[in-house]
Amino acid sequence: MYCLWCDQAIIPEMSWVNIFLLTKPKQLCDLCENALEKIGGMRCKYCSRQSEVDVCSDCLWWKSRSRPDPLQFNHSIFTYNEQMQAMVTRWKYRGDYHLTNAFKQTMIQSFNKTFSFLLKNVWTVPIPLSEERLLERGFNQAKVLAACLPAENKDILTRIHSEKQSKKTRSERLSADNPFAATKRVNKPVILVDDIYTTGTTLRHAATLLKKQGCPEIYAYTLIRG
Repeated sequence: MYCLWCDQAIIPEMSWVNIFLLTKPKQLCDLCENALEKIGGMRCKYCSRQSEVDVCSDCLWWKSRSRPDPLQFNHSIFTYNEQMQAMVTRWKYRGDYHLTNAFKQTMIQSFNKTFSFLLKNVWTVPIPLSEERLLERGFNQAKVLAACLPAENKDILTRIHSEKQSKKTRSERLSADNPFAATKRVNKPVILVDDIYTTGTTLRHAATLLKKQGCPEIYAYTLIRG
């Protein structure tokens, strides 16, 4: 087995636990895995931003602007540090689909822990790309992350083509029109899945639309908190 990022050989640890439980092989070497930073300590209970208070200034702004906020909360796993930025560039913008496996087990474990209260009656809904952006990238990173998760996955959103989110300023993101449309009504809770939470605008656009389609509760699950 070789590290998906640096191609160094991974020497598996042999133990009775690994043998009997058939532990899945690691996809990253220790050096690359340790370079990724999980969100730890105190975090905002609504957006997962590292914070010394329960509700960060960004979410206070959303709460004052949206009554009620269409999003129950977002849970993210990693910070957007230098290592993650490099990996996302290769995975998302250069089409290295197999890097998804570097995050898969962590995504599943954190999902089961965070959303255990919902797992029997929930849909995961990936944030879609426009047809033009999908053709450019080759795959939708949110869709492959959602497909990893132990819940019923539904593609019920479509997206109008627009300028890349990464090219927009914070102000431009916050003031953008809703780019989504829904293909069906929803009568159960939904967990929106995306790669990164930055300002929360994209997820709230999708959540607002799903609320109008009858969805009772909308949560978000993202790999990274930007």
